[in-house]
Amino acid sequence: MNEEQALPFSLSVKAIVMDKDKRCLVLRRSMASKNNAGKWEFPGGKLNPGESFDNALEREVHEETGLEITLLRPFDTAMSSIQDRRVVYLFMLAETGTDRVRLSNEHDAFQWVAVDRLAEVDLARQFQSVAQRMAEAVLNGAL
Repeated sequence: MNEEQALPFSLSVKAIVMDKDKRCLVLRRSMASKNNAGKWEFPGGKLNPGESFDNALEREVHEETGLEITLLRPFDTAMSSIQDRRVVYLFMLAETGTDRVRLSNEHDAFQWVAVDRLAEVDLARQFQSVAQRMAEAVLNGAL
């Protein structure tokens, strides 16, 4: 077993939140953040012990944005190494009826972006492939 395989892992749930105009919500990590400061990401976070994916994602999105969301379906997964662990990300498609965001102190900006323009956003590396697959899904009529 090599050193990379021995890294502990954690699970993070992320929401690809779409508004009524089919724009996607991204948040910019605050400059005080230990990881990915100044980079853009999708809202979400870690599960609490005993918490379901759905409940964790609804809680995290509300904490970070003030939004109430409706979860639609799983969309994608990704993995990255951060500091001394690996993080597995589960991305869920979600929708909201409003674009009024109230940020927590974890983020310092937000924007609603057309899916086909996500590649222009300075997303954290681990989210770039998901953004590309989102654009492909829209182009192919899957979303």
